[in-house]
Amino acid sequence: MVEMQQDYFFSGRESARKEAFEHVWSNDLNDIFADLAEYYDQANFVASLGLMNWFHSRFIATFDLTNAHKVLDVCTGTHAVSRALLRQKPDLEIHAIDRSAAMLKVGAELAKKEGVTIRSLQGDAHELPFPDNHFDIVTLQFASRHLRIMHAFDEIKRVLKPGGYFYHCDMLRPDNKLVQHAYYTFLKASLTATACIFGSTETALKSRKYFLNVLKMFYSAPELSQLFGELGFDAISHKSVFGGMLGFHKAMKPI
Repeated sequence: MVEMQQDYFFSGRESARKEAFEHVWSNDLNDIFADLAEYYDQANFVASLGLMNWFHSRFIATFDLTNAHKVLDVCTGTHAVSRALLRQKPDLEIHAIDRSAAMLKVGAELAKKEGVTIRSLQGDAHELPFPDNHFDIVTLQFASRHLRIMHAFDEIKRVLKPGGYFYHCDMLRPDNKLVQHAYYTFLKASLTATACIFGSTETALKSRKYFLNVLKMFYSAPELSQLFGELGFDAISHKSVFGGMLGFHKAMKPI
């Protein structure tokens, strides 16, 4: 009975998310991130009040790279995770995929400056162009809110080797209503201020409401852990910070 209720909850939530945001996902996201690409990292630093590097380092600290060789960085953006992993373990073979050509271009320039090799390609997280059981690690950071998450996570599980790990980080929906209210109020002000500072285009400015609403309809850290279990992952764990505003998840593809 509990499993049936969970299945209904997740399928219902995903149907609602798709109905609410499909138009943005299909028609607007490429233009939004094309505008953001050149100042994406700097804008995140400002919007997070300087904490973005701390968030990022906390996420990277959850990785166990001991037996890892082949890594896939999904929705790689500016290759922030890929570059950080290569600084820790230069012999990693890292493949990276993102739907935004503009973000990949910025990421490639940063990787070149750092002298690291990342095999990047433009593509869809819902249709990963890789064979089954191919990667030791798959990572996804700050992008799940913009995805049909059950479909994308199924694809990630498909390309993971049995015993391989999926590392996930994103902004989440806090359980506590007071924390939610404070969080959304801050984000609304932060998005507006950041857009003004960096001179965002009209497309990006109009997206501010979307960025809030997509978070309000997303998952809490415990719910996301339950979703991993629903999709057949094992050894699931999570850490959350600031009352559940941000979460780091780790899950294994069963052997």
